Amino acid sequence: MKNIEILGSGCMKCDRLEKNTRKAVEELGLGAEISKVQDVGEISSRGVVMTPALVVDGKVLVTGKVPSSKKIKSMLQG
Repeated sequence: MKNIEILGSGCMKCDRLEKNTRKAVEELGLGAEISKVQDVGEISSRGVVMTPALVVDGKVLVTGKVPSSKKIKSMLQG
């Protein structure tokens, strides 16, 4: 099971990233736990300076942009 985190303040872009991520996970039929991290201290402790960010299994894959669900699917498969 993948551990997926959405890092961000809860802005519209963060919500869109969460929506696209959930869609990608559903379309792939992946077992994944998706959580949101909104604490600024926690986000910066991971070296993320631009949000939203997508973190999969502890690895930061995207910062500062909202990839499409199709792009997220390709990242999750790779």
